[in-house]
Amino acid sequence: MTAATTPYHPGERAVQDRAGRTERADHSGRAVGSTVPAVAARFLTERRVLVAGAADADGRLWATQLSGPAGFLRAPDERTVTVAAHPAGDDPLADALAGPAEVGTIALDPAGRRRMRVNGRSVPDGRGGLVISADQVYANCPKYIQRRAPADRPGAGAPRRVAAGSALSTAQQLLAATADTFFIATAGPDGRMDASHRGGNPGFLRVLGPDRLRWPDYAGNSMFMTLGNLELDPRAGLLIPEWENGGALLITGEARTDWTGPATAGLPGAERVVDLTVTGVVELADATPLSWTAPDYSPANPPIR
Repeated sequence: MTAATTPYHPGERAVQDRAGRTERADHSGRAVGSTVPAVAARFLTERRVLVAGAADADGRLWATQLSGPAGFLRAPDERTVTVAAHPAGDDPLADALAGPAEVGTIALDPAGRRRMRVNGRSVPDGRGGLVISADQVYANCPKYIQRRAPADRPGAGAPRRVAAGSALSTAQQLLAATADTFFIATAGPDGRMDASHRGGNPGFLRVLGPDRLRWPDYAGNSMFMTLGNLELDPRAGLLIPEWENGGALLITGEARTDWTGPATAGLPGAERVVDLTVTGVVELADATPLSWTAPDYSPANPPIR
C-alpha cells in the first residue's frame, strides 16, 4: 500500500510504526472504503442504536447514542446514511448536530457480535433527523463485544439530563468501574471524527479518581485509528451505556497513551494503556427506549486482576 493510497494519517502511521504493526495495518486498511456496500446497508437497517461522536461549540468531544425502531438507519445510496433521530435537547451534542458537523459513528450488533463504522459529514434533514455523507466505511472484528439482545422497555420516557459536572460522582465512578463496554470519540488532524468500541470484562475500565480513568489497549486490527488520533489530538469523548435501564454516562476530556512497562503491569492482555483526564460529565436517563439482556462476555476478553 503506497503513501498515495493509504487511508492513514501521520498519527496513525506513527502508532503503527511504534507498535511494529505497519504491515498488518496495510492489510487491514484495504477494508476501509468510502461507500456503503449492499451488505452494510442491510446491516444498518436492522440496527436499533447508532453511537455518534462530534465536537460541541467549545471544541470538546462527546460520544452519544441515537436510537429508533429497526429501519431508523438507512443507506439510500452508497455514499449516504440517513438517521431518523437526533440528540435530545439535554444532550451535549444536540446543538452541534443541529447544523453541519463532522461525525464519527458506529453501529453495533451485540447479539451478533458485529460492528460497522461510518465517518463523514452530517447535516440536519429538516425532519428531526440527520443525513451523513460517508467518507470512511468499514467493519471491525467481533473481538471484545459482549453478546446482548435488545427489547423495548415499557414506560421509557424521553431522554433527559439527570446530572452534569466537571468530574465523576461516586455513583458515576461505580458505573464506570463495573462497565464491560464503552465507546470513544476522537478527532483526526483534519477535524474528521471517529467513533470506536472498547470492551472487556467488568473492571477493565479503571477509575483512578473522580477526574481520571484508565483502560488497557488490547490487540485489535492494528489500524490504531483511535490511538492515532490521540497521538495528534488528545481530545476524547466517552459513552458508557447503562444497558438495563437505557441510561448513558457521557464523559469528555483529554487522553494520552502510556507505552511503558509499569503502566501495563497487572493488566493481562494490555499492550499499552490509555489515561483520560475528565473535564466534563453528563448523565442521561432514558437515553434509549431499550433494555438489553444480561451479557455473555466475549471469549476474547482478557482476565481482570
